[in-house]
Amino acid sequence: MKRMHAFTIALFLAVAAGAGLVAATQTAGLRTGAAPTASASPGRSTVAARARKLNRIEIALRKSLRSRPPALPAIPAARTPAAPAAAPQQRVIYHRPAPIVVVKHRAGGEHEHEHEPGDGGGGDD
Repeated sequence: MKRMHAFTIALFLAVAAGAGLVAATQTAGLRTGAAPTASASPGRSTVAARARKLNRIEIALRKSLRSRPPALPAIPAARTPAAPAAAPQQRVIYHRPAPIVVVKHRAGGEHEHEHEPGDGGGGDD
């Protein structure tokens, strides 16, 4: 390989590595001049408000766990529907489907050639 080709390939690899490093530091937020945004770290008042709301929800859940549900109404007696006098039961008849036959031809089988070589293929002369 010529030195010029090796230098060109090395230069392209260096540029690609530099671009990858810049993208990785930008994605991870490791740049020195980057300040954290307000949405990334909520203030103390926001965290405290959420904690109070969660505490209220937890208290409500504990109260509902201690309270007993109301009694269910009594189950009415089941009435049997009027059946027909002598309805014949249905009879199910199962018909098996026709079998599926798969024929596989193999190369080099018994009947590869219909005529013997040198036979001439003729009949009685």
